[in-house]
Amino acid sequence: MSDTANQTLHVTYDRNPAQYQHWKVRYDGEVVTLSMDVNEDSGIAPGYKLKLNSYDLGVDIELYDALQRVRFEHPEVKVVVMTSAKERMFCSGANIYMLGKSSHAWKVNFCKFTNETRNGIEDSSADGLKFLAAVNGTVAGGGYELALACDEILMVDDRSSTVSLPEVPLLGVLPGTGGLTRVTDKRRVRRDLADVFSTTTEGVRAERARQWGLVDHIAKPAQFADAVAARVAALAAQSTRPGAGVGIALTPLTRSADESGLHYRYVDVALNRAARTATLTLRAPDAAPPASLADIHAQGADWWPLALARELDDAILMLRTNDLEVGAWLLRTSGNPAHVLAADASLLAHAGDWLVKETLGLLRRTFARLDVSSRTMFALIDRDACFAGTLAELAFAADRSFMLSLPDEPASAPTLTLSAMNFGPLPMVNHQTRLLTRFCGDATPLADIQAVVGEALNADRAIALGLVTYAPDDIDWDDEVRLAIEERASLSPDALTGMEASLRFPGQETMETRIFGRLSAWQNWIFIRPNAVGEQGALKVFGSGSKAQFNWERV
Repeated sequence: MSDTANQTLHVTYDRNPAQYQHWKVRYDGEVVTLSMDVNEDSGIAPGYKLKLNSYDLGVDIELYDALQRVRFEHPEVKVVVMTSAKERMFCSGANIYMLGKSSHAWKVNFCKFTNETRNGIEDSSADGLKFLAAVNGTVAGGGYELALACDEILMVDDRSSTVSLPEVPLLGVLPGTGGLTRVTDKRRVRRDLADVFSTTTEGVRAERARQWGLVDHIAKPAQFADAVAARVAALAAQSTRPGAGVGIALTPLTRSADESGLHYRYVDVALNRAARTATLTLRAPDAAPPASLADIHAQGADWWPLALARELDDAILMLRTNDLEVGAWLLRTSGNPAHVLAADASLLAHAGDWLVKETLGLLRRTFARLDVSSRTMFALIDRDACFAGTLAELAFAADRSFMLSLPDEPASAPTLTLSAMNFGPLPMVNHQTRLLTRFCGDATPLADIQAVVGEALNADRAIALGLVTYAPDDIDWDDEVRLAIEERASLSPDALTGMEASLRFPGQETMETRIFGRLSAWQNWIFIRPNAVGEQGALKVFGSGSKAQFNWERV
């Protein structure tokens, strides 16, 4: 596989259990066991074997699908056990040969999706679904990062299995999915011990791993199964999931793709590859969604908030992977704002229900994908727009927003309407709302904004409240929007990626923003340095018997 071969692939992210090649799933009452059993001959791209339970993007796509089905199809599940079906090997991490042969963009996008999947595990834990990593063999690199995302880590003490983050000494790169950050921020491992651990290729065995805080519990092989059962029982007692009930089927997405873009029921993506833009239009439901909980459950995957979240999630992932040169996403909406506000009211009224809670979680994680996508986003609020409630989050996720002013046609003028959904249920990965983040953490402007919740705001009022960037009239609209898009397209994509990532998360840091910040800066830079990917770089010569040759300058 050449350095760019994987970029010729057209990747899709929808899977179903009948297609799994790398995971075994076993449901047992309140527990589901996801056993990693990677088929080494079934990589998503040619040119490497997935040995030692190593993974590539295809393995993680299956994991993401399996987790979605646990969330929505199995409300009885309280605990997810992550383990391995292979003897004495939990997971050796991301496949090194895949990384060594992949293009730079593929490596970074692979790390980003894997990060989001791990972050989603922690996000689901906050919603009551608990996770136990039953590490039944050696675990390294990304395999340990998967374990780190779980609530607890139980490791087998067989005197041979080790845990390690060998990326720095072995590959000349950094752990790509939050390993360094979770070791310090989440597990509170002392800096000096983390330094030793992260530069030791052979890793550490179970007893020392427990002493250093790298794992929570250890058990001898003969007691391992009993220890797993005990930890599952303890975690189940912490869960707020129902432990019973009937799930809803995640039916296949209705998606068509052609040269013009991607087309779903509520999301449409129009591609203009010459201009390097994608116009994402999100549609309100045709009628007010059901208000009763029974009707919401009856609609299942067709319920508008859930259907919209699934479609937008898929569209973001497809665009990020398959259309690398499409650097600007233009965010539009259409439909009746009243129907969106009715959907918001139902979401909030039934927020304690497991299905509604999981839908809110998927909406939260999907909008968060927008926030961390390396694309310019402009919101275009023009005629027939529907930036209301949940859909108004698009305007606040955007780097700039343009709202059409029609002082001579007030009846035709677009409006922006807020709901309670804009003030808490859909936080960014900095754990703040997009509105609070918009004002750099200053809550003072929010008092005036909360006072107009439910009001249809025209362009002048939206500008006065700081909710949009520009409000051109119909004479200037086309030219102002066109020039802004053309100007953006002329700038360096690398500089824009760094700038946008910096500006989107002002103020307080969280573990998640630190992880994505390091991915955007450190890993992005290290992945293109000759010490990692040059002809004699560590990723290139791994497994060849040759020793990496480094440029010893500290830059």
